[in-house]
Amino acid sequence: MNQAIIKLQKKSLTCPKLPLAVYKEVAAHLQQVKGIKTELIPQTSTSFDYNQSQIGGLNIEYSSECDANCYQKVDEILAYYGEKFSPWQPFLN
Repeated sequence: MNQAIIKLQKKSLTCPKLPLAVYKEVAAHLQQVKGIKTELIPQTSTSFDYNQSQIGGLNIEYSSECDANCYQKVDEILAYYGEKFSPWQPFLN
């Protein structure tokens, strides 16, 4: 029986208190995986709050060349940072 596996092509993650520098580190780490592109989401809050991140989140885009190993690597990277800093809140597109 053939089962079709549907993979995400794009997802967005946010962590309200995560510093901009950590977002940039996560993005750089993810971009080392073949087939992955990242983009930082600008902060949309109109008021300043020291406890809030300077960035709104992170978009992760999977290209068509991304295979099962690629998805696994991304999951491992996100799990590492999620455990180290704070749980991610995924917003799947």
